[in-house]
Amino acid sequence: MPPKKRRCKDCPEDSKRPAPYPGPRCATCHRAVKKRRREAAHELAVQNTYGLAAGDYAKLYRLQGGRCAICRRATGATRRLSVDHDHASGAVRGLLCRPCNSMLGHARDELDFFIRAHHYLFNPPARRLRGDAT
Repeated sequence: MPPKKRRCKDCPEDSKRPAPYPGPRCATCHRAVKKRRREAAHELAVQNTYGLAAGDYAKLYRLQGGRCAICRRATGATRRLSVDHDHASGAVRGLLCRPCNSMLGHARDELDFFIRAHHYLFNPPARRLRGDAT
């Protein structure tokens, strides 16, 4: 006896799904509902944590060209970009990938750290040890 088919509650009338599949939706509709719920939960978390109005995360994402504001490589396609904020004022600064956001955290948002890093990259101590020109 072939397995009984039940209709998905979101699909067109002629769409049927195997009876053993749990829940009222087919796999495709279930994934779509799950994605919408996940996006709504993220939107609410951003609103509650950073005070961004509904849709501001998406607007900021588009304003930055859909990339991390620092490295410009990460797109947030596989892992959402983090909301970066000033810890002193709480003001949102932009969206960063996790490595760039962590780098700012390790540097404690001190500009001197980045100036020293810039000088280090262009004039490393080992170069002076070898006697290379600067």
